[in-house]
Amino acid sequence: MVFLSRKKPPPPPPPSSSTSALSVKIPKPQKESVEPDAVEKMTAILAEVGCTLMNPYGPPCLPSDLHAFRRNLTSRFSSCSANSGERDNVGALRSVFIAGFSSYLQSPSNLRRVLSSSSTTKRDESLVRNLLLVSPIQLDLQEMLLEKLPEYFDVVSGCSLEEDVARLIINHFRWLDFIVNPDVFTDKLMQVLSICPLHLKKEIIGSLPEIIGDHNCRAVIDSLEKMLQEDSSVVVPVLDSFSNLNLDDQLQEQAITVAISCIRTIDAEHMPYLLRFLLLAATPANVRRIISQIREQLKFTGMSQPCASSQSKLKGKVPAYNAEGSILHALRSSLRFKNLLCQEIIKELNGLEKPRDFKVIDVWLLILMYMNGDPIRKNVEKIFKKKVVDRFIHEALLDQCICGNKEFVKDNFASFVSLAEHLLSCKEEKAREIGSHIYTRLFEAFADNYSRQEILGALVTHVGSDNKFEVSSVLEMMTALVKKYAHQLLPFSSHINGILDYLEGFTVENLHKVYEVFSLLALSARASADSFRSSISNELMMIVRKQVSHPDLKYKKMGLVGTLRIVSSLGDAKSVPGVSSSQVSDCGEILELLKTSVDSCRQSNLALIIFYDEFSTILCHKLLQPEIMEWIGKHLGEFESLFLADLDNGKMADKGPYSGLDGDLWMNLDGTISPICLDILALASSSTDKSCCLQILPSNFLLLSTVERLTNDGSLSGIDALLGCPLHLPSSKYFAAAGWQSLTKKQKEILSLSLYYAANWIRELLNAFSSQIDEKIGCISQATEKDVTTKLLKRLRNLVFLEGLLSNLITLSPQSLPELHPYSEHFGCSATSQRNHVEHPGKKYEKRKLDDDASQRKESMKNNLKKSKHSNVNEKLRQPTIMDAFKKAGAVVSQSQTQLHESPSLPSLGGRTAVGSVDENCSDIESLSVKIPQVSPALEAQRFKFRPLLPQCLSILKFPKVLSQDIGSPEYKAELPVYLYLLHDLHIKLDCLVPHGKQQPFKRGSAPGCFGRFKLVELLSQIKGLFPSLRIHLNVAISLLINGDEASQTSWRDEFAMAGNPNTSNIVVSESLVYTMVCKEVLYCFSKMLTLETDKSLLLNLLGAFQPTEIPVDSFPDSQHFPSPGTKEFLYIGVYYFFEDILNKAFSFSFDLAFECLLTLQLVVTSAQKYLGKVSEEASKKRKPGDFQGIVPSLLAKLGTSAEKLLRHKWVDESTDNKGLKNKGEMVQTILRIYLEASGSTSDLLDELACTILPQASLSKSTGEDDPHDHEFPTLCSATFRGWYKTLHEENLAILNKLVKTVNSEKRQNCQSEATEAHLKNIQKTVNVVVSLVNLCRSHKKVTIHGMAIKYGGKYVDSFLKVFDFLEAHFQDHKELVIQLVKDLQKATRTLQTLCSEAKGMKQTAITSKVPATKRSLERFLFHVKALLHTTSRGSNFWMGSLKHKDLRGQIVSSQAYVDNEADEVEENLSGEEGPMEEDEPPLTP
Repeated sequence: MVFLSRKKPPPPPPPSSSTSALSVKIPKPQKESVEPDAVEKMTAILAEVGCTLMNPYGPPCLPSDLHAFRRNLTSRFSSCSANSGERDNVGALRSVFIAGFSSYLQSPSNLRRVLSSSSTTKRDESLVRNLLLVSPIQLDLQEMLLEKLPEYFDVVSGCSLEEDVARLIINHFRWLDFIVNPDVFTDKLMQVLSICPLHLKKEIIGSLPEIIGDHNCRAVIDSLEKMLQEDSSVVVPVLDSFSNLNLDDQLQEQAITVAISCIRTIDAEHMPYLLRFLLLAATPANVRRIISQIREQLKFTGMSQPCASSQSKLKGKVPAYNAEGSILHALRSSLRFKNLLCQEIIKELNGLEKPRDFKVIDVWLLILMYMNGDPIRKNVEKIFKKKVVDRFIHEALLDQCICGNKEFVKDNFASFVSLAEHLLSCKEEKAREIGSHIYTRLFEAFADNYSRQEILGALVTHVGSDNKFEVSSVLEMMTALVKKYAHQLLPFSSHINGILDYLEGFTVENLHKVYEVFSLLALSARASADSFRSSISNELMMIVRKQVSHPDLKYKKMGLVGTLRIVSSLGDAKSVPGVSSSQVSDCGEILELLKTSVDSCRQSNLALIIFYDEFSTILCHKLLQPEIMEWIGKHLGEFESLFLADLDNGKMADKGPYSGLDGDLWMNLDGTISPICLDILALASSSTDKSCCLQILPSNFLLLSTVERLTNDGSLSGIDALLGCPLHLPSSKYFAAAGWQSLTKKQKEILSLSLYYAANWIRELLNAFSSQIDEKIGCISQATEKDVTTKLLKRLRNLVFLEGLLSNLITLSPQSLPELHPYSEHFGCSATSQRNHVEHPGKKYEKRKLDDDASQRKESMKNNLKKSKHSNVNEKLRQPTIMDAFKKAGAVVSQSQTQLHESPSLPSLGGRTAVGSVDENCSDIESLSVKIPQVSPALEAQRFKFRPLLPQCLSILKFPKVLSQDIGSPEYKAELPVYLYLLHDLHIKLDCLVPHGKQQPFKRGSAPGCFGRFKLVELLSQIKGLFPSLRIHLNVAISLLINGDEASQTSWRDEFAMAGNPNTSNIVVSESLVYTMVCKEVLYCFSKMLTLETDKSLLLNLLGAFQPTEIPVDSFPDSQHFPSPGTKEFLYIGVYYFFEDILNKAFSFSFDLAFECLLTLQLVVTSAQKYLGKVSEEASKKRKPGDFQGIVPSLLAKLGTSAEKLLRHKWVDESTDNKGLKNKGEMVQTILRIYLEASGSTSDLLDELACTILPQASLSKSTGEDDPHDHEFPTLCSATFRGWYKTLHEENLAILNKLVKTVNSEKRQNCQSEATEAHLKNIQKTVNVVVSLVNLCRSHKKVTIHGMAIKYGGKYVDSFLKVFDFLEAHFQDHKELVIQLVKDLQKATRTLQTLCSEAKGMKQTAITSKVPATKRSLERFLFHVKALLHTTSRGSNFWMGSLKHKDLRGQIVSSQAYVDNEADEVEENLSGEEGPMEEDEPPLTP
């Protein structure tokens, strides 16, 4: 190309002169004059083979046939082709050529000429390139050129290839057809490489795979490793070389080790290349090591680098991220194409046991895999949610991910939104919290319109979900965003308005959140001068007015909630707009809206109740503008004229009959000084609209008391007369048998309604005045506090009496009570489902129902013929609940008198017959007696209509009187029914707190209820102060039960008379039942509080409150290393000993109470495992002999001992014929399961129980000799045999399934012979158990037992089939054990076959449905055995055929008795070394 610029070529030089392709004349080298002969000879040799070295016009001219050129030179310089006499001449000729060529290259111009290509189209056709392909002189030329490299190290970097001689030389070493001596060349090259400048070093390292090919890779790897240790800047070309070199497995692992060692020291800009190399080099053998090292050594700072965001991005190009962004991009691209990496990452993250081991890189790995989409996306969602729920992924980690790499997050914005959507739709609360946090961080981090529109659009989509938890979480997050960024959200109001389309499906709680969002937006809009009358504010007002004026109560409720939320936001005295004119306008508009709402509610008492309740809630949290407070005061001024009547010396002026009913003043706590009374009877009997006013009485008083507290610094002194004033109710004579019979249907309704309104009035009194004794408020004097405390206890006693009397009336004369608390029905939810929940209070114990024999069911039906439909549902046999205990006290005909102090025989309430049979019910004065404790299912069916007791009422449980009272005093004993009432209410409230997954059998089955007007935080705050009081009540009740002394009914009546209750002669109190139920309720509440996922302080306070006075340290294992006081371990040990002591005491008087104590102990151990951690076998092995081994194993062993004592205790006398346990089957079943699970060796214990203990009970049943001394477990009898049998089957099947998982996980690994033998022996134990259980059917004739044998026997065979791969793999080493397994299991399969045949023949429909699945399992087992023996070269010892038809006794059925034994009986046989073995399985042909 240089010659094209010349106009006239110069004259050709003499042949001996040296020319260059350049126009400048190059001087001759100095050695040329010294050794001209060598150069000339070299030139002559080249000329002879057709190469003109001295080309004046450019590089040397090469012949057209290069192959012939190289062949001729090879022939000349090769000693192999010469004769023996000419070899010396050939060597001399080669030496002369090399010397001449070396002398020629001393000139830089000559070096460039021979390195330059003689062809313009082929750049590699240079003289040096062709000479390097001449094998005799290749090594000499290579060394010669490498020695020339240092002379050209000073070339300016960035010049072209033609100008850079060093790069030209390296380029000639690439892609040679062969290398004569690769070892020497490699060593020489590595020596030169070590002294090269950085730019040339990178060039050479990157070209190594092309230079040396597959030769001497080990030396290259060693040299590059050394270079990396000296200079990490060459890591990128080194990694390229590692990737391109053809390495064997050993060298590849060495290269990976070198790369891993650079993770900590490499520059951040080179990290993407390193990670890409490691991930792409992953194989099944090293993937775990690579992933673990990357996780351990790769550090993410999470610091945002805004400079990267300013870099331009080109369409179709990789975005210009910061260092961490580039790393993430490299990780994502590598994970996309290798599913092996994703699987190993998931395994690695699943194996993390502690939250502190989870890092930012782990979060990013999950997110990157999620970005890559299917097929791994579903698995990533599962593990991400699991880690969130387990507290591995928390807000700080996500903040580092989102805020530290904004550019990368923005480019993958849709994936983050999708992940947040998934988390927000989960049922777990923690997952929804993290999903909301991701949305919030995305909203805060990206302020552009597109991003925020996407976020808001996704949130509106969530709002339309049918998952109420998801909707609630979204609305909470929306509320938080609006409170913080209301002004920024105003431009997006059109997107947020989409929420209004889903109002009909919202609960009351969610409606509050929705209207709060729009109210805050409207407030923000009004505060802006340019948008005073904004569209969003006007639209909100328009929607609320339409809803309030709607005739349908459903929409009216929505409007009322919206109205009061607007009042709360716009009418807040602290956040009104600054402009005075706008303030006046807002206040006027709010008052107009309030008046409109009240006027629209005049025709609906339920709507007015909602209005009052919602207004009270608002006033509890904020102070409204004075004009609004003044309007409220005027509205409440009607309370006295509507509901109160004046008294003169404690008597009413107007005593006239009301609808033919005489009235009395009930429950007067203030005596003759009381100036007023609550005129319930007059309002209830009124034929005008005043009768409906009582429905709004409780909510109206709630608003009145709230305003009074707000305006009087928390004190209710202005209305304290209402606490002690009497109630004007129907005369007590009507509650006698004769008086009740004389009443008309209308009068009976008035009586019931009067008591109903009176009970709810007292409930609101308790809600209001219980706040006065709160120590935090301190608004009353000590004397006043004592007076209020006394009155509250009396009012609570009034409430117990009224509800007991009301339950009788509702049972005798059923009627629908008006609703006073409409919040139990959620918008969009079925009211029927809510009512069904309350209508069936025993449904939470549905799993306790026993499957009794037909005779027992018939007897139960006879006893319940006259009961209502609701009663039938609740009277099904099940484990006694608090409802059952109440019924036993008189609400239901007692079925049998159980153990001492547990269910005393009390007169039954005759109100369970059909409506109209009043004469029968009233034939005895006992029919209207108030039995305590007592709750009628008829009343419980309408419990959702009552006003709820707020958490502050629970403070009555911790009155100072309780803490200082003598536990044996009559006053305290008289208060126990009151405390039982509150404990049961606390139990119901705690049911709402415990998640469904945390609910335990027998104790946590109730559905979540509605909290009404209080929040969970309020309940938790009250719970914290109750722990000492609960412990006192439990200790007192246990002490009273042990002492057994009961007070006379007269003393109880006197106590109730002191509270102003009339006609106390019909009060009957069952002391022992009250004490027992107090114990059970405390145990229930403790267990539920133990499962609450709250702060650790609540748990520690709970554990600290239930500590024994002294812990017997000597009885605890490893007492030398007992934990120190104050630690969690010490608290758990103390709690366990506390309840264990109660369990030991309960052995003497109550099986039910002992059972509840055992369940509580189980929860204590479970909680200890969760919070203290379970000591693994590996950790135990690492400990020194003197170290403390942990309390969990010790507590678990003690739990098993307690369960064993409960099973071995003789609960009934022989005279009772075990009837006392006939309804305890499932309780015994649960105890047995705890005993097995807490045992140190469950399989050994199962073997003992199934093979030794259970057959004794079975045989005694068959012979009719039910002798409890035949075995060591009195709880194993004919009444509980079914539960034992089922539990042993289930536990044995669970053990086999665990073994299946264990052997399958070890299948890929080299399992040691000892471990294999141990697994086979454990499987053998399960086979022994199932054989023993199935063969019990030969002596036990119950159809239910046969059905369970077929069901669980088939399941066992199904699980056993999964271990055949394990058996086949180890058959040769453990042949005898494997054959014995199959031989023993055959004993069970033969019995199962007979059971299936008999079930079909006898048409036992309860069993036949289970037969097909079991038959299929038996057939599969047969073919698996056949395949096993054929695979292990024992197929000749196996054959199969038809079986004889035999019954359970082993006798041949007559229909097949004629079959010749020797001719037609063909059984499956397995021939072992000791002789043939019969294999009894179903035939393959009919």
